[in-house]
Amino acid sequence: MMMSLGMFVFEIPSLVYQELQRRTSWSHAQIERVGARAANQFTGPGTETIALSGTTAAELQDGRASLDSLREMGDQGEAWPLVDGAGTVFGNYVIEGLDERHSYFAPNGTPLKIDFGLDLLRVDDAADAQAVTQPL
Repeated sequence: MMMSLGMFVFEIPSLVYQELQRRTSWSHAQIERVGARAANQFTGPGTETIALSGTTAAELQDGRASLDSLREMGDQGEAWPLVDGAGTVFGNYVIEGLDERHSYFAPNGTPLKIDFGLDLLRVDDAADAQAVTQPL
């Protein structure tokens, strides 16, 4: 197992990623001052995102079904725990986006290669997940 998002496991029979990009930010409020640089105040943690990208080949994995499972998870709008194979708990994440690019098609139109990108946003609890997925 490379990583799991909730009950979805990234591994060879399902889906593997070739790249993981993690971005963490921190929030600072600025107050303008006359004749000096703005005053800064640290206000706490900002957003944290993880982007997974990779390629799936039809002869190795059923990537199409795995991507459909991730799409269904995204449709639910829930926060899912993200844990890597070494046991590192990254926190709870919602699925913000899923990109696919299909190429090299079989005669029946089945893609033999699918490039994908999965964008995840960290939320602290289920209430935060609802705030992200529900319009104000």
